[in-house]
Amino acid sequence: MIQVSENAKNQVHKLKRLEEMAPDSFIRVGVKSGGCSGLSYDLSFDSELKDTDQLFEDNEVKVVVEKKSLLYLAGTVLEYEGGLNGKGFSFNNPNASRTCGCGESFAV
Repeated sequence: MIQVSENAKNQVHKLKRLEEMAPDSFIRVGVKSGGCSGLSYDLSFDSELKDTDQLFEDNEVKVVVEKKSLLYLAGTVLEYEGGLNGKGFSFNNPNASRTCGCGESFAV
């Protein structure tokens, strides 16, 4: 399961309104090869569930993860930090053995 912090929840709802996303749309979180640590996070809005998807809801946010990515993301918290020095969305992933400085890639 992926948890969503309060700041991330607020930003997700704000972006859904700005991008005029359908009310039943959700965040799709995935893992792909690449990045300076070997694996990188993939985050987007979507509205179509696939047979290989797992749907979660936390803090009023629907999150979908493809089953093959779930192994890498179990227990992860989606965070958001705004402001002048904020870095936007980030992942607090207990499965990551190391992460890069940008916070967008990791290794297990």
